[in-house]
Amino acid sequence: MGDLEIRAAVAEDIPAIVGMLADDPLGSQRESPDDLTPYLAALECLAADPNQHLVVAVREGRVVGTLQLTIVPGLSRKGATRSIIEAVRIHADERGSGLGTQLIEWAIDESRRQDCQLVQLTSDVTRTDAHRFYERLGFTASHVGFKLPL
Repeated sequence: MGDLEIRAAVAEDIPAIVGMLADDPLGSQRESPDDLTPYLAALECLAADPNQHLVVAVREGRVVGTLQLTIVPGLSRKGATRSIIEAVRIHADERGSGLGTQLIEWAIDESRRQDCQLVQLTSDVTRTDAHRFYERLGFTASHVGFKLPL
């Protein structure tokens, strides 16, 4: 399998990241791999914010996974800082290899390093395989999430 590197995403990674975001039934409806302009602009915003960590997993020079980790200071829980894991994607030919576990473990370790007291994530209700994966890693389905498109 080769060594795995988890590092900050750079502009050259955007085509691979967007490809993974679009490579499922939900992503294929909302992503536009043919126009990378909005993704590059978003990367600039993310890179400028020290609380945002868009990372890629690279194996043998190839981007094979990604996630975004956001650090959120707060007042609740006695002023606790929490982290939010978003947009976890694994390249199709790496699924089942343990890479997803490695990426989530990286996010948890980074959250601890950033003095977070809680790691949270959401997952679309249709992603039942992902739910089992997160539960296996110790996450609990403790809340109901809501969204409002703007």
